[in-house]
Amino acid sequence: MGGKVNPDPLDEFPIHQSPLSMARVASSDRNFYDRYYFNGHDRTGDIFLVSGFGVYPNLGVRDAFVTVRRGEIQRSVRFSDALDARSLDVEVGGYRLEVVKPLQTVRLICDHPDLSADLVWEGAFPSVLEEHHELMAGPRPSLDASRFAQVGSWSGTLSVDGTDFAVDPAVWTGSRDRSWGIRPVGEREPLGRMADEPVGGFWWAYVPLRFDDYALMLIAQEGPDGHRTLNHATRTFTDGRVEQLGWPRFEIDYRSGTRTPESIRIHLTTATGEPLVVDIDPLGFVVLQIGSGYGSDPEWNHGQWRGRGWSSSSLYDLTDPALAPRIPHGTVEHIARATCNGDEGWGMFEHGVAGRHDPSGFRDGRAMAP
Repeated sequence: MGGKVNPDPLDEFPIHQSPLSMARVASSDRNFYDRYYFNGHDRTGDIFLVSGFGVYPNLGVRDAFVTVRRGEIQRSVRFSDALDARSLDVEVGGYRLEVVKPLQTVRLICDHPDLSADLVWEGAFPSVLEEHHELMAGPRPSLDASRFAQVGSWSGTLSVDGTDFAVDPAVWTGSRDRSWGIRPVGEREPLGRMADEPVGGFWWAYVPLRFDDYALMLIAQEGPDGHRTLNHATRTFTDGRVEQLGWPRFEIDYRSGTRTPESIRIHLTTATGEPLVVDIDPLGFVVLQIGSGYGSDPEWNHGQWRGRGWSSSSLYDLTDPALAPRIPHGTVEHIARATCNGDEGWGMFEHGVAGRHDPSGFRDGRAMAP
């Protein structure tokens, strides 16, 4: 990692977006990232898989994780290594992704004694390019990214702590995304002024849902006063048509004494004024801050330098009181059983509400549902 930059293997392909070698990215921000994300479940609520792979060109790091929750037990494995020459090979340690058909078919392989998988993702509907995602932390963007998302099916095999699962695409479903841009990664930066003048609150909902004849992609981000800074609501059909569904209105009932949603109703509107009402029953969940490297995960964060050839594995008992403080203020991914005007669907309800959020009745970071 000296001062000289050599040509990168990717420079052989006509994919440049700036007058730089593909060994570099156009932004010098240390937090530049490029990531794959996947989730999957068998519609029972008993098992939930979450996985991701990322590269961090300005940190010289690549890493991946797989987390599987079964009942109240969660297994997480992580891999990390140096990012040297960039290429079309997406792998680190015992983790590998193969793009079989761009925007449609991806193979995920994980080889670890505690958790192994050989899975194939197949998109059920065309992928959707979401609205540009930006989140400000005072005068500086803490998140400035693009992302496309897709719902689909999984097939293959999965083994967790000696238990084997046959992954049947007739029942295993989920969503995936590809995002790139700027978000906090690697070792933590000093907060500076933001330590004395924090943003105060953050509310987030990310809802990819799959029905027989269409897919819904719903996203909303709000500040502590409820002002919405990101809004995306679309319905995608099998022929590629995309219908905008206006400004989602969320009604969330939280379990008393927590910030865990017990039921969700989302109001949407078609371009012709037809109301669409989505009801979601949240089932099993994964907390991204437990084992998966997101946010305030104390064990490992995406982009951290852990040396060459690093891997780790952790087993969590989610009934352990020591883990309880990570749940209320983290981003939680719930398996979602949904209905939309009578149609049944499945997917995910990803939700996070940290600090103050006036519309939800959370007056500060300590407040919980009555």
